[in-house]
Amino acid sequence: MLRRSELAWLIIGLGACVLLWVFLSLASEVAEGETHQFDIAILRALRSPADPSKLIGPGWLEGSLIDVTALGSTTVLGVVILAVVGFLLLQERYQTAGFVGITALSGMLVSTVLKDTFNRPRPSVVPHLRDVVSTSFPSGHAMQSAIVYLTIGAVLMRAADRRATKLYCLGLAMLLTLLVGISRVSLGVHYPTDVIGGWIIGFVWASMCWLIAQRFEPKTGIDAERRKSRAP
Repeated sequence: MLRRSELAWLIIGLGACVLLWVFLSLASEVAEGETHQFDIAILRALRSPADPSKLIGPGWLEGSLIDVTALGSTTVLGVVILAVVGFLLLQERYQTAGFVGITALSGMLVSTVLKDTFNRPRPSVVPHLRDVVSTSFPSGHAMQSAIVYLTIGAVLMRAADRRATKLYCLGLAMLLTLLVGISRVSLGVHYPTDVIGGWIIGFVWASMCWLIAQRFEPKTGIDAERRKSRAP
């Protein structure tokens, strides 16, 4: 009989496989242009009909979205990763630090490869409210924020004892990921399907890296580091 932890990882693994299939199906629809009308309708719905360069909502909204979208930028995520890895190294949790760093860096590489593979142009139906230079699908901000924040959230969940604390870490990681993705669509620099694709593949990549770390747990010793850090 499977132990509770083994059953949990099996469910996560199956979920990741299902989401990967969903991503591939979405990518196929995007490549064939089947999602174009849906994407355009959402982008136009977020702008003033009289002036597409203006967002619907209060005047401060655009500035707030620009601030939020920076949470998914390479610069900010890089600073976050360096800060977290540095903290873990100072705590002598070397394997955990390596796991976080490798997961984040490999995710950035995968994002670049996927963008170059699909080579989808950026939206042109509404003016961009933020400068962009790369291709559109999947959203790098959505994907990388999902990988980084969910990975850090998972590490914090393992370090926490109380269920409420674990839920807080997971909820905060998901909230940050959600807000970054929404900001990209609102600013007109991504289609909704770009962001959905980024969220999916980001979650899949973070899950795969976590499962690999669990598979080699006896060698990586992440749990052993956790117990050591709590020792008096």
